Amino acid sequence: MPDGEFLGIHTPRLDDKGRLFLPARFRDDLGERIVVTKGPDRCVTIYPYPVFKDRVLDRLAAGSSASRNVRHLRRALLAHASTETVDRQGRVTIPTALRQWAGLERECAVIGQGSYLEVWDSAAFAAVEASSDDVLDALDEEGVVLL
Repeated sequence: MPDGEFLGIHTPRLDDKGRLFLPARFRDDLGERIVVTKGPDRCVTIYPYPVFKDRVLDRLAAGSSASRNVRHLRRALLAHASTETVDRQGRVTIPTALRQWAGLERECAVIGQGSYLEVWDSAAFAAVEASSDDVLDALDEEGVVLL
C-alpha cells in the first residue's frame, strides 16, 4: 500500500460485539492483516500490517532498551496491540481493552491519517477537531505555509 491512501472521515457505529464497519475506501487499502493498538490523544489506531511493521515494530526494535522512553513506548504500543482481519462485511473488531481505554462506546469517527487510521469516540474527536482548528489558525497567523 502506498503512503497517503487513508484520507477523510467516516462516522460508523460500534456494534454490540465491538466491531466497526469500515467503508470500502478504507478497507481496500488495509489488506488482509491489520494491527489495532493505542494511538495518541486516547484514540485507537489501525495500521495495515506492513506499515505497522515498518513504521512501528522496526523502529521500536532499533531503539535502545536502555532508554526508559523507548521501553515505555514499546509497552504502550505493543502490550495492547492486536492483529486482526477485516471480515466479509467490512468490519474490524476493536478489542475490549482498547475500546475502554479510548472511551469508544457507540458513535465513532474514523479518520484517515495517510498511512493509517485513527478511531475516536465522536464527541472526543469533535473536541480535538475544534482545538486543531485553533492550531491551524495560529500556524496561519505565524506565516507557516502548509500548502
